[in-house]
Formats: sequence, structure tokens, C-alpha cells
Amino acid sequence: METRSPQKRRLATHQRLVDAAQDIVTESGFAALRVEDVVARAKVAKGTFFSHFEDKDRLMALLIGREMDQILAQIAQAPPPDRVDDFAPAIAPLLAYMGQNRVVFDIVIRFSGAAAIETTELISVNFMEQVVLFAQWVERLQPNTIRDDVDTTLLAEGIQAFIIQAIALEFCALHNSVNVEDRLAPYLRAWLTAPRSAQ
Repeated sequence: METRSPQKRRLATHQRLVDAAQDIVTESGFAALRVEDVVARAKVAKGTFFSHFEDKDRLMALLIGREMDQILAQIAQAPPPDRVDDFAPAIAPLLAYMGQNRVVFDIVIRFSGAAAIETTELISVNFMEQVVLFAQWVERLQPNTIRDDVDTTLLAEGIQAFIIQAIALEFCALHNSVNVEDRLAPYLRAWLTAPRSAQ
């Protein structure tokens, strides 16, 4: 009879918890995710859950980070934008995922490192990878289409900041009549467009 090592058992239990949580999210969304339901579905004790995850938010951050990684990989594989006005449509899948509801957006902000409160490996690394990708897009279009008087990394970080701003306004009753992609576009135009030479 084959017995698994404690490490293999731990990894298998961890995966059961993640799979159970993913099933619940797929069926009912992140707002419906409860530790009690995860442990019941994974057939483990509640204490076992907390030996793997500090809290439910850490588990959600793992699931969200994995999905963001897949989305960013798809964006990176697509043709890069040719104009400033192509940036928002290119980023649209990430906008849609991060802004799908307040629960997801809150986890993204808390664990991205942007709020300097909490970080988790996947979301914070994803945010760094976003900056690298956006910087590549910017550099490709400099100096004619995109300004070259600011460092490409800073311009990329600005894109990311405007993404957060555009999504945050989506949850504001005064501003949510505008599509998030349409809200992002003017910010990016103002931030990225090369200034016209003085006549």
C-alpha cells in the first residue's frame, strides 16, 4: 500500500481547497464564497483551511491573481496597440475582470501593493508585469505618437494608476453612466499623447 508523504498530502489538501473555492466562485461568484462552504466541499476541517490560508481573502487573492495572470498573458500575446486610442481596448479584458464587482476590485487593490497595506505574490507580481508590458507598448510608439519627455516606466505606472481610477469611478453613482473603457481613454490620451510642437 502506497502512502503519501506529509508534504504531498499537504499539497493535495491545498489543491482540494483551491478547487472547491474555484467551483463555488464559478457557480455563485466571489461574494458568495464562505470558508464554511469551501471546507464542506473540500471535505476538510475548518482548522485545516486556516493552516493553508490566513483568511478567506488570501484564498480569493490566489484565485483572482491566477485569473489576472491568464488575462494579462492573452493581452501580451495579442498585437500591441498602434495608437494611444488603442490602449484602452487592448486593456479591456483586464478592466472587465478587475472591475466585475466591488469584492474583486477590493481584493485587487488590497493585494496589489498599490495601497501598501497587503500584498500577495500573484496579484502584486501581475501588477509589476502590467507595468513592464505597458512600458513596452509606450516605448514602441515613442517619440512620434507617445511623449518621450517622461520615462517609459513612469508612463506605464501612470497607465496603471488611471486603470484603477477608471474602475473605482465605475462604483461611484455619480460617474457610473460611462463605460469604464470610455472613461479610461481620455486619461490615457492626456497622459500619453506627445505634446504638439510650439508653432
